[in-house]
Amino acid sequence: MTDHDGTTVTHRRYIPYSHAHYGGNLVDGAYSLGMFGDVATELCIITDGDEGLFASYADVQFKAPVKAGDVVEATATVVRTGRRSRTVEFTLSVVCRADPARGDSAAAVLDEPIIATTATGTVVVP
Repeated sequence: MTDHDGTTVTHRRYIPYSHAHYGGNLVDGAYSLGMFGDVATELCIITDGDEGLFASYADVQFKAPVKAGDVVEATATVVRTGRRSRTVEFTLSVVCRADPARGDSAAAVLDEPIIATTATGTVVVP
């Protein structure tokens, strides 16, 4: 068994306005979980040469809103390597945000990313 602890994958994505689900251009929490699934898949490919399967979440925390027009980063880091399972910590951060007060297409890079969602999950590989 190879120890993969510390292996990290990050995906960055712009959230289009077509994904707004609630008032104030809010995006539902499932968007974050979908991105966590994507980074977990790449993480399993890198560490084990297989897409793996998501087994469970031990903890999910929605800490700040995610909005249409945001640019977000989803990061997955292996924190424990078992024989067939990997415990993974996930973070979704908002790194850019629309700024409609300055104009319809205005946006800004945030000085400090906003931690929007965190989770711990388990993936299983063959």
